[in-house]
Amino acid sequence: MLDKEEREQGWVLINLSEEYKRMGLPNNYWLLSDVNRQYRVCDSYPTELYVPKSATAHIIVGSSKFRSRQRFPVLSYYYKDNHASICRSSQPLSGFSARCLEDEQMLQAIRKANPGSDFVYVVDTRPKLNAMANRAAGKGYENEDNYSNIKFQFIGIENIHVMRNSLQKMLEVCELKSPSMSDFLWGLENSGWLRHIKAIMDAGIFIAKAVSEEGANVLVHCSDGWDRTAQVCSVASLLLDPHYRTLKGFMFGNFLCNSQKERQELKIQERTYSLWAHLWKNWADYLNPLFRADHSQTQGTLHLPTTPCNFMYKFWSGMYNRFEKGMQPGQSVTDYLMAVKEETQQLEEELEALEERLEKIQKVQLNCTKVKCKQSEPSKHSGFSTSDNSIANTPQDYSGNLKSFPSRSPSQGDEDSALILTQDNLKSSDPDLSANSDQESGVEDLSCWSPSGGEHAPSEDSGKDRDSDEAVFLTA
Repeated sequence: MLDKEEREQGWVLINLSEEYKRMGLPNNYWLLSDVNRQYRVCDSYPTELYVPKSATAHIIVGSSKFRSRQRFPVLSYYYKDNHASICRSSQPLSGFSARCLEDEQMLQAIRKANPGSDFVYVVDTRPKLNAMANRAAGKGYENEDNYSNIKFQFIGIENIHVMRNSLQKMLEVCELKSPSMSDFLWGLENSGWLRHIKAIMDAGIFIAKAVSEEGANVLVHCSDGWDRTAQVCSVASLLLDPHYRTLKGFMFGNFLCNSQKERQELKIQERTYSLWAHLWKNWADYLNPLFRADHSQTQGTLHLPTTPCNFMYKFWSGMYNRFEKGMQPGQSVTDYLMAVKEETQQLEEELEALEERLEKIQKVQLNCTKVKCKQSEPSKHSGFSTSDNSIANTPQDYSGNLKSFPSRSPSQGDEDSALILTQDNLKSSDPDLSANSDQESGVEDLSCWSPSGGEHAPSEDSGKDRDSDEAVFLTA
């Protein structure tokens, strides 16, 4: 329950003028037109409309008379990075041969509003057969012979009646009492629902690529510019603009009534409340727990795969099977996401610990390498040379008593002691590198193995001279 002031505050969260300003409008190519003031040209359009700067009121009115329900081409989204745009309208009343000079000039004005492209994509979201059938009724689609510098593209999305029938079939499959997996998949396929979703996504992706990659303006329409046009323009905008992937950006309107005029006539703002006010006040409850600000998906244009398998396995079971508690989709999505987030955090902490451990090992190995390099240099004090084959050590030198090992100068002994000390420090400074974890770190404890590969128990002599043995082994 909100008081009058809070109710009014809820409605001002949605500000169309501020959204146009965020896009970078008005500018040298698009301006705000008052041609639809008091809804005198098109009663289903808002009063604030952005049109190309070169489109005069005469051109706009003439174009509206040539379009179904007077829905002339207007700006839907402006991509300020390259001045490309998405416009929407309804189908032209072209029939098989009719044409309108003002409507042709309107499309030329849209093309001129983008200095980086010399053509306009005209996307008809209907199947081509449907569009041709409309021609027989005096409507249809743009003739490329009459409209210069346009590229026409059909995208076969079925009408709202086919969509509703498909949705009903899909819901019947979801409401089966005890369906087998084969029955469920067969029913889902025959409903055609996922094919419709894929068609809409394909259309949105095509428009987004045309705008972001080709830098071209796009005019989108279906029959009357209703469901299909709104769907694909919305999807394309979501793909192009990260702002629309936020809670604030998701606020396109209030989904009440069919137009701005109807909302005013029914005095919606005085009679009811805006749900956005409640959602915005409690925004923390609706955040995606897996959201990361530095993730690539939060920046720039989204690139989505559209192969059929991506739609089959992305079926929104949490939505359509939400009443079936015995199925997997009945689990809490929030609990699942939080579990994934916790697991991700644990993995990141483990990764950080492993990186620190690796850095420590690399430092120790570097110290060992320096000592070994210093030891391998010829001793100036003893005159010992490593290249003297006559006194090279052989395996037999290590198998006898240690007293028979060639004598070394004091300086050489100091180097060996330093190396032994380094190894001792290595074991004492990092518990993970102790004898119990040698195999994990890639260092094998060779003191408990015989030269032949068999395991043996240490003798009393080996226990007394263990340090000396280690010094001999490291020197070799």
